[in-house]
Amino acid sequence: MNMNSNFFSPHPNFDSAINRAICQSEMEGGVALSDLALHAVVEVDTKHNTYRIENLGDGEVMISGHPDICPEPVLVNLHGSTWGTPMIKVGFIGRGMGLEFQHPTRGLVRTSRIKDVRELAPKPRTTSRPS
Repeated sequence: MNMNSNFFSPHPNFDSAINRAICQSEMEGGVALSDLALHAVVEVDTKHNTYRIENLGDGEVMISGHPDICPEPVLVNLHGSTWGTPMIKVGFIGRGMGLEFQHPTRGLVRTSRIKDVRELAPKPRTTSRPS
């Protein structure tokens, strides 16, 4: 029997703190933008705010939810999630990590730690019936 494991294996060239952070991230989970359909919407609860993120593809998202940075939806390039170090999980929105994106006027933005991520159900399309 061929046993294939997708469990995290520590990288010998990484510091033990980095290996622990990667392992913790895999346990806590999150969502990869590449796994979301085009125009899928996720709600991201951080320590301080709740963001609404719509996937537009190729790392671009419409984000809103911060009273100063993005009170209304704004187009940004979502880099991914970070533990506050230079290492980043590209294109990933991970619990226990901070979200990182490039805002068109504010530059690089990092959020407080993500508490929860959930995909919202798509809004039903309304079609008009002929009278």
